[in-house]
Amino acid sequence: MMIKLGRRLFEFVLFIFLLSLISFCGIKLAPGDAVRQLLRVDDVAVTNEQLEIQRELMGLDKPVLVQYVDWLSRFIRLDFGNSYMTHQPVTPEILTRMPNTFLLTCTSILVLMGVALPLGMYSALHPQQWIDRVSRVLAIMGASIPSFWLGLLLIEGFSVQWPLFPSMGTGTFLHLVLPSLTLGLTMAAVYVRLIRSSLLQSLTQDFVLGARSRGVSRARIFFFHVCRHSLTPIITMFGISVGSLLGGSVVVETIFAYPGLGKFVIEAIHNRDYPVIQGYIVFMGAIIMLIHMLTDVMVGYINPEIRLREGRP
Repeated sequence: MMIKLGRRLFEFVLFIFLLSLISFCGIKLAPGDAVRQLLRVDDVAVTNEQLEIQRELMGLDKPVLVQYVDWLSRFIRLDFGNSYMTHQPVTPEILTRMPNTFLLTCTSILVLMGVALPLGMYSALHPQQWIDRVSRVLAIMGASIPSFWLGLLLIEGFSVQWPLFPSMGTGTFLHLVLPSLTLGLTMAAVYVRLIRSSLLQSLTQDFVLGARSRGVSRARIFFFHVCRHSLTPIITMFGISVGSLLGGSVVVETIFAYPGLGKFVIEAIHNRDYPVIQGYIVFMGAIIMLIHMLTDVMVGYINPEIRLREGRP
């Protein structure tokens, strides 16, 4: 157990280090100049001497490797530096906006499960019936529609034509409805097909026939045996989907002017605010990595075959 935990910890630290290195180099190779962007905020002409002075103040005159080592030494202390635009520490800025993004992700998951679970389960229990065919068509359509296009359609329909929900900002539950539907519905299309196929495969297993021959009720077989057997691919996909929801919120938060991390990092990219971009990448990468590790633990707990294969009790 301790060996496995140590290996997981090593993988996590190595992942964060490689992610920080690759993202830091990628940001430096991106077109644009943070110093020029900063000095042009007030639309005032600047000289080359002013540019050089500002680069020296921001530490951008040093070699890239030295800049990365300086940033890494601060990151070890959970200090992502200060924003170029607001001059505020990046870490509190991220932590302030993170609850809004997590709240949007959680409500999107509720939409996802509320749509995908009943449709997928009903389609598996009644294959080739009209509801099964309709759900498969809707799943294909949902997977084909980009999230930003669906968001624009929802704004046009439920904020402009029928002003039922606000299209931007936050403050009430109504502000979460349209962005949650945008993220949840696009992801639910994939889950309807996954749940259906996973349940259909489990229903043909030998343990189902054995339980029926012993007189076990169909409801107990389905909910206590078939559903558990089908959870492995669903939970694995769910771990990936949480990362996709957190990452996909970048576009959705921008469309709905939702004050979360996604909108924050889009503004930082526009302003070439490197500390904010770097902090966002590493912070979100760490969260997604932890979610994947937790997913592996849950899959091993649910599926005894995986525990035995890995030598766990």
